[in-house]
Amino acid sequence: MTAYWIPRAHLPTGIATDVLLTETDGAITEVTAGADPRQADVRFAGVALPGFANAHSHAFHRALRGRTHGDGGTFWTWRQQMYAAASRLDPDSYFLLARAVYAEMVLAGMSVVGEFHYLHHDRRGRRYANPNAMSEALVAAADEAGIRLTLLDVCYLEGGLTTDGYQPLDPVQQRFSDGSVDAWADRVAAFATEQADAPNVRVGAAAHSVRALDPDDLARLGKVRPAGPLHVHLSEQPAENETVLAVHGCTPTALLAQHGLLGSDATAIHATHLTSEDIALLGSTRTGSCFCPTTERDLADGIGPARALVDAGSPLSLGSDQHAVIDMFEEMRGVEMHERLDTNQRGRFAPAELITAATAAGYDSLGWNGGGRLATGAPADFVIVDSTSVRTAGSEPGQIHYAATAADVTDVIVAGEQIVRDRRHRLGPVGPLLTSALDTLHDGS
Repeated sequence: MTAYWIPRAHLPTGIATDVLLTETDGAITEVTAGADPRQADVRFAGVALPGFANAHSHAFHRALRGRTHGDGGTFWTWRQQMYAAASRLDPDSYFLLARAVYAEMVLAGMSVVGEFHYLHHDRRGRRYANPNAMSEALVAAADEAGIRLTLLDVCYLEGGLTTDGYQPLDPVQQRFSDGSVDAWADRVAAFATEQADAPNVRVGAAAHSVRALDPDDLARLGKVRPAGPLHVHLSEQPAENETVLAVHGCTPTALLAQHGLLGSDATAIHATHLTSEDIALLGSTRTGSCFCPTTERDLADGIGPARALVDAGSPLSLGSDQHAVIDMFEEMRGVEMHERLDTNQRGRFAPAELITAATAAGYDSLGWNGGGRLATGAPADFVIVDSTSVRTAGSEPGQIHYAATAADVTDVIVAGEQIVRDRRHRLGPVGPLLTSALDTLHDGS
């Protein structure tokens, strides 16, 4: 058992002062406000927030940061650079890269990540001797980095969709595909069984998009996928909507609804270009929406209807996706600031709503129901934010996320274990880990 004393903490009821938080076996067992510190208590300064949930990650996209802007281009030309990075990874290099990326996340206060994982096979599309070798590399990376992992295993069978129909997989995409929904499901089931007793791992499913699965395969996936969360890229680009409408006569959201893939255990990633009917469908089915503002603006995707989705009943979570930056404060601000730009109105989201999107809603989306809250029975995952930095000095505790950056996270506790202490990760300096992993990958280009 460990007891922590914190001067300010964001509880489900709001900001509380002089908070004593007790942890036993990785879970919060007591939360008391107005407590005096005791000699044996671990004392923190600053403001405590629940651990952040990064609900959408492609770890290998971190290899593209600062390398895709020279010639402008579009989402589709960026995707070719992403495919080039994907083609150079194997289980060993993927472990080294993911470990460093996940450590960077923990330094930024993230205590759980949803890895949208489709690098399944070798560079020629052949299964490794261990069919889940790439998945196991991610599990090992998360374990060393000290972050909870929901591995969202992606079903990816088509090379794209044009007005001529579904296209064959290109050479890079071959490694994403299991050949059929049933082959994918068998591989995922074996991996889920293997990880069943891992305390900090969840296994979920993902449909890459309606471009990568035809309607029959969408329907089959809904029947054979493992229990737990289901994520899907949805309407990130107008071109997807236009093509689906031309081929199927409906929106991508309607297509998912027709095949039973919406619901409270499902999350639509991006959900940027939606009709009013799409918003109503997602809301009425309690399908979550995961926005990734730093990625959506980096790729010029557009501004999604966050407020409208929440008002319709769709829980909002957040992710850093391609990791143009890894900073949940920036993602929170991005949601609000994009709404302000779009509507010319301030305060589209209350401060507490943004915290919920970055914490509890993300935990729920990733299958860790009840997490992301500083409450009895919740996982003992929390972060301490410096309230005296050049960025945060003078901020009200309940609004510190409008001023802070990832650099203001001083301490991170995950499952009751201190992973970051005084801004230093337990693995040591993370920059050299990233540099080494990225240099190896870039040298192979």
